Amino acid sequence: MQYFDSWVSFQQKTSFHRTQTLDFKNGYAFSRLPREGVGGTLFANQLSQDELDDLCTKGTTLTYGQVKRPAPSPFTPAFVAYDKKVLKFDAYFMEEVAISPEENYRIRQVGLYYYLEDDSMCIIEPKVKNSGLLQGKLMKRHRVPKNEHGDYYHWKDLNLGIDLTIYGRTYRLVNCDCFTKVFLESQGIVVNPPEELVSDPYTEQRRTPFQKPIVLRFYAIWDDTNCAFGDHHPCIIHYFLADDTVEVQEVHKRNDGRDPFPVLMRRQRLPKIFVDKNKNFPSCVLEITDHEVQEWYSPKDFGIGKTVTLLGRTFLIYDCDKFTQDFYREKYGITDFQPVDVNKKPLEKVPQVIPPYNGFGIPEDSLQNCLSLFPKPPRKDIIKMLENNLKVLRYQVALESPVPEDKNRRFILSYFLSDDTISIYEPPVKNSGILGGKYLKRTKVTKPESTPENPIYYEPSDFTIGSTIEVFGHRFVITDADEYVLNYLERNAESFPAATVQSIRDHFLPRKVVVETTSSGIPKKDLDDLIVEVQKELKLQEPFNTRQFHEAFHHFDKEGSGFLDKARFLNVCDRFHVPTSTILLKKLIDYCSCDEDKKNTSAEFITKVIEQRTTTNKIRTKT
Repeated sequence: MQYFDSWVSFQQKTSFHRTQTLDFKNGYAFSRLPREGVGGTLFANQLSQDELDDLCTKGTTLTYGQVKRPAPSPFTPAFVAYDKKVLKFDAYFMEEVAISPEENYRIRQVGLYYYLEDDSMCIIEPKVKNSGLLQGKLMKRHRVPKNEHGDYYHWKDLNLGIDLTIYGRTYRLVNCDCFTKVFLESQGIVVNPPEELVSDPYTEQRRTPFQKPIVLRFYAIWDDTNCAFGDHHPCIIHYFLADDTVEVQEVHKRNDGRDPFPVLMRRQRLPKIFVDKNKNFPSCVLEITDHEVQEWYSPKDFGIGKTVTLLGRTFLIYDCDKFTQDFYREKYGITDFQPVDVNKKPLEKVPQVIPPYNGFGIPEDSLQNCLSLFPKPPRKDIIKMLENNLKVLRYQVALESPVPEDKNRRFILSYFLSDDTISIYEPPVKNSGILGGKYLKRTKVTKPESTPENPIYYEPSDFTIGSTIEVFGHRFVITDADEYVLNYLERNAESFPAATVQSIRDHFLPRKVVVETTSSGIPKKDLDDLIVEVQKELKLQEPFNTRQFHEAFHHFDKEGSGFLDKARFLNVCDRFHVPTSTILLKKLIDYCSCDEDKKNTSAEFITKVIEQRTTTNKIRTKT
C-alpha cells in the first residue's frame, strides 16, 4: 500500500530537478549535502551540516579513549607544482630557398619551450640584425596537436636527437638546458647525447674574409672637350693583375648634371695594337680574338703622367694609390710618383661694365637693372627721413647761359634734407615770353665728376653764394639764400665746412646792418634810397678791383666782426681811389657808424654796397 502511494505521488509530480550541491564561499569552491530530494521534497530526518561534520569525525568509542583521525594524504595541483617550470630545447630546421643563386637552403636556429603547467609549447627564433627575415616568435604558446586523432604533444615525447614535426615543419632537437635534462631523468626518461648545432652555410660564407683581387688603381682625367658640351671627366682605372683586364669607372659629383652610371667601361681585356687586316672586315660588330690583336694593354703601359687611349677615349693618368706605387717600385724600380696637377685654373673674372646713365630715374635705381634680373628698389634711410621731414633749404639761382634772354631768368632751388633731392622752380614773370613753373621735378642730382658706379650727389655743403651747380647739363649760379638756410647751418655748424657757413653769413651781413640801422632810428625807406643813390654815383667812377678791396678790409678786421675803425676804413678807401669825399657816401658812412663817438664803421656793409653797385635793387627786395 505504501509503495502504491509513493508511485501515485510520483505520477503526480511535475518538477524533477536536483538540488545544487556545489557553491563558492569567500572565493573558494566547496560542496554541501543536499537538503531536498528530487523535485524539492524534504527529507524526514534532516540533520544540520554541523551535526553531519561531527558524525564524520567521531569514531567508535573504546574503553581507553577516542580513536585519532588519520592525516589526509598530501595533494598538490599540477598548475601549482609546475608553475614557471619550462623545458628548453635547442633546435634548428631547414628552409628551402628557390630564388637565390647563392644558396639552395637555409638553416634557421630556434629555441623550443615546453611549459609544464599547462602542456603548452612555443618556438622563438633569435633576431639577427639586417638578416632580411621575419624572426622572433615563430609559433605562439599553445597546446600543439600531435596527430589527426586529437592527441597533443607531451613532455614524454621530447628528447635529444629526434625530429619533431609541427605544422608540416620538421625541427631537429640537438641540445637542452640543465633543468630540462634533470627533469627528464627524474621521470625515468633516458636523455640522448647532445648533437652539434648546425650553422647556416651562407652565413658562414659571409663571415669568412673576402679575398679581394689584386688591383692597380689609377686616377685619370678623360678630356672630352672636343665634342659638343664636352668636359673633363674624372675617372678611376682599375687594372686586374689576375687576368690583365681593365675597368674604367667615372667619378660623379653631386649635382654634376650627368647620369650616375657606375661603370664607364666594363671589365675586359683591352687591345693596344691590332694586326693588319682587311679594311672591309666588320670588326665593330664582332668580338675581338687573340689572333686579331698584336699586343694587349699591360701594367707597363700605365703610369703617372702617361696618356692612354682606351676604346677611342683618351685618359691622362695623374695619380695612383699606395698599393700601385709599391707594385711599380718593386717590379719596375720606379720611384717618382709625383702627382700631376690637373686642377682647372680659376677663370679670370671679367669686370662688369656698367652702361652709362641714361637719365631716367636716379642712378641707384637704374643701376639695379644691371645687377639683378629682378631689380629691387634702393634702400632708404628711414631715420634720416623722419629726422629731417619737412626741412627744406631754398636758394635763388641764376641760369648761366650764352643766350641773352636767359640772363635775367631767376629760379628757386629747393634742397630736401630728408632724402637729398633737389627741385627747381621758375617764378612766372609777366610779359617775359617765358612760361614759368616747375623746371625740374624732385630728384637726386649727381656732380659732374661722379660715375654711374660711384655716384656723388650734391650736399648742402656744396651750396655757397656764387658757386655754380650743374644740373643735367645746365649751369646755375647761386645768388641768394633763404634765412632758414643761415639758421640751419648755424645750428648744425659742426656738420658743415666753415667756408660754407661763412659764405652764408657774409651774404646776410648787409641785411643785418640794415635792420640794426633801421632799429636805431633811421627810416628804412631813407636808407634804401640812399643806397640806391650811392650805387648810381659809384657807377660813374672808374672801375677798380673789388676782390682786392674786399680782401683788404678782411685783412684789417682781425676779429671778423665786420667793423673797422672809421679812420682806417677811410684810408683803405683812399688806397683804392674810392670817392669817400662825396656827400652821399659820407652820409652812408655816418649811418653805418656805431658807438657814441661813431668811430667804428660797418665796413662789411659798405663793402657790399660798393661791390653790388651793379645790382641796385637786390638789398631792397630781400630785406
